[in-house]
Amino acid sequence: METIDRRTDFSILRYANCWEDPLLLLNGLATESGDHILSIGSAGDNSFSLLTADPEQVVAVDISRTQLALIALKKAAIRRLDYPDLLGFLGFRTATNRMHLFKSLKSDLSVDDFAFWNARREAIEMGVVHSGKFERYFQLFSRKVLPWIHRKVTVERLLAPKLATEQEIFYDKAWNTWRWRLLFKLFFSRWVMGKLGRDPEFMREVDVHVGKTIFEQAERHLRLPSAQTNFMLRYNLTGNFGSLLPHYLLPENYSVVRQRIDRLTLCEGYAEQAIQKYGAFQRMNLSNIFEYMNMETFLNTAITLVSGLAPHGRVAYWNLLVPRSLSRLKNVPVTRLDQLSETLKTADRGFYYRDFIVEERNG
Repeated sequence: METIDRRTDFSILRYANCWEDPLLLLNGLATESGDHILSIGSAGDNSFSLLTADPEQVVAVDISRTQLALIALKKAAIRRLDYPDLLGFLGFRTATNRMHLFKSLKSDLSVDDFAFWNARREAIEMGVVHSGKFERYFQLFSRKVLPWIHRKVTVERLLAPKLATEQEIFYDKAWNTWRWRLLFKLFFSRWVMGKLGRDPEFMREVDVHVGKTIFEQAERHLRLPSAQTNFMLRYNLTGNFGSLLPHYLLPENYSVVRQRIDRLTLCEGYAEQAIQKYGAFQRMNLSNIFEYMNMETFLNTAITLVSGLAPHGRVAYWNLLVPRSLSRLKNVPVTRLDQLSETLKTADRGFYYRDFIVEERNG
């Protein structure tokens, strides 16, 4: 069967940030000191965050060499740069010396990774966290679509601190206009998202109304005060993070991540291949990889992954548009932790996801 890496162009940078809430992983996986963790690489952010749980090793695996080059760059920057320079270099703060800082990382990067980014100076100059296809998709929404719906002052009022009742009233009375409903559903439709944000191949198994589904998820979150401090939402609506930062770069976490940065290992390939190379893992962050698989591939992958999960080990993953659950498969010895999964899903800052699942391998 033809695999997704043969149907999809993985030479482009798809994600410059992880758009999944690392707090769900940290609370759901309940990592113990000394654990070995398998983590889908993507943009690296959640793999960095998992270092705060004091594992012995985090293996960030990805079939995209481009995504791994991004993680390598972030890893080198965390190791080498001081905190203000790190934030400026990556693009969370303004900076005029990004190429100079990049060149200072040469000894921390492989020859191939340095050459990769040296040939993409425009991405370095703009700040790499803004250079992914998905980030450009959000930038397009915030800069070209949202101004047809709301003024900047209205966006800031939505995100401004206020009581829960005030947030709900503001959304209902000032934000939820017919233009918001119409243009949001159009922009986040299956066709537009597949073309401009993700990839049509990533939508192959989707059989729901994409725009309507994501709108309903967004609406629930926007009526809550947690929307005011959600770094992902702020980027979605403004095209930047403002003063907010992802978990791994918060001051209280950054120093720990930096201290443990060499516990992060990069691995090119499928998650199953990482198990073959590194052995069993006690914890697995599988992002939402199952959504890209048909049922036959999902079943075969599930069996292989669970066989590489230590007894009583935990696995966590998201469902965005395609429902997938390991514990519903026959002959896959895992149990879904229902209450924990539901509690964490309710708190998910990645509000567009329909489900978050934590499962434990049977002893």
